[in-house]
Amino acid sequence: MTSPTPTQPARKSVLLIGASRGLGYAMAEELLKRDWHVMGTVRGSTQTRLHALAQRNPGRVDIEHVDITMPDQIATLRSRLADRTFDLLFVNAGVTNNPTETIGDVSTEEFIRVMVTNALSPMRVLEALHDRVAEGGVIGVMSSGQGSVANNTHGMREVYRGSKAALNTFMRSFAARHNTDRHAMVLMAPGWVRTEMGGAGAPLSIEDSIPNVVNTLLAVRGNAGLQYLDYLGRTVPW
Repeated sequence: MTSPTPTQPARKSVLLIGASRGLGYAMAEELLKRDWHVMGTVRGSTQTRLHALAQRNPGRVDIEHVDITMPDQIATLRSRLADRTFDLLFVNAGVTNNPTETIGDVSTEEFIRVMVTNALSPMRVLEALHDRVAEGGVIGVMSSGQGSVANNTHGMREVYRGSKAALNTFMRSFAARHNTDRHAMVLMAPGWVRTEMGGAGAPLSIEDSIPNVVNTLLAVRGNAGLQYLDYLGRTVPW
């Protein structure tokens, strides 16, 4: 990272968990455009779009490797980042399943896979890394509008909805336990976006969603406490 000079303030820094593709990668690109320093995580050793982004932006993108469904890898990442502080920690992790599969149909193995990836693992990351966020900084997690219990009037995507509702509840508990930390916290609903996971029929492009997601995250800096917001900064009902 470039050392600050009297006329050059230090770059803001973000730790993006899950930045190799899709919305996480788009967030990395967007924050680079805004002159942030990006540390992004990927799984495994395969070269990703994030590696290419780092090559195009020398000195401004760091890459860490972690599978957040593996607690030992989270602990190792915590150790590697023991001397780092970030202005924004954002966990972008999620999987989906067959949208027509009901809670009565889903196998135990599939239920566990979705819940561990979407609800348990992001919270393990926050438990391990929240103290790496500077006072007044932002802790964010990629939720979904489908995690809203109040808005669930049509069903469908039952297991995915349940996992995001669980994430929201766990995050409320986390925020209650850490209500003296002075961090802004956001459960982010990015909209239904055309990505590999969102599918070709989604109404929003990445360009519709992600610049606004970043705007919303940056707008809450300094406002301690938890909010459930969509990509336009609107409050989502629990």
